[in-house]
Amino acid sequence: MNTAILLFILASVLFVANVEALSISPKDRKSMNSFSRRSFVASTSAAAALAVTGSLPSKSQAVQVYNTPNGIKYAVLKEGSSKAVPQSGDIVAVDYTGYLTNGQIFDATHSEGKKNNLLFKLGSGSVIPGLDEIVSGMNVGQKVQAIIPAKFAYGDKGVCLENGECLVKPNETLVYDVFLIKSSIPPP
Repeated sequence: MNTAILLFILASVLFVANVEALSISPKDRKSMNSFSRRSFVASTSAAAALAVTGSLPSKSQAVQVYNTPNGIKYAVLKEGSSKAVPQSGDIVAVDYTGYLTNGQIFDATHSEGKKNNLLFKLGSGSVIPGLDEIVSGMNVGQKVQAIIPAKFAYGDKGVCLENGECLVKPNETLVYDVFLIKSSIPPP
């Protein structure tokens, strides 16, 4: 796996752990959260830039880390070729790789046995809520790396077999690289 992706995942996990595990006063938490956010942005910006360009960014090239209204964090790794954003109900085609926080790939559109992009109707509930939310804010041609909390992924059930073995453990945060290939209005 690409070292930059591992750095991004590690920085993300440390950030989430720092913010969620703090049991200090609200005033101290606010100052710690500010420090953690600055550290997270610096770490993930460098990792994302290294993944895309093969070199660390200068101050003028720093990658921005964004938050969705639901707290999903993402960095734009490649700008889109269009300014159009898909609308709820549009059919979208994406290429993705899903990672556990330890860096292990658990699913990908290019994995063995898969030859197609993932096609789904945006807003229909056919994919995990976090993926739906990320794609709904992307432009065609854009590539992002997103950290999706468990409640917007597979929640407290995970993805487990009857024998108890889990591909995605319950309450596990996931990381996705998502490339929006196409968006179109479905035929009437």
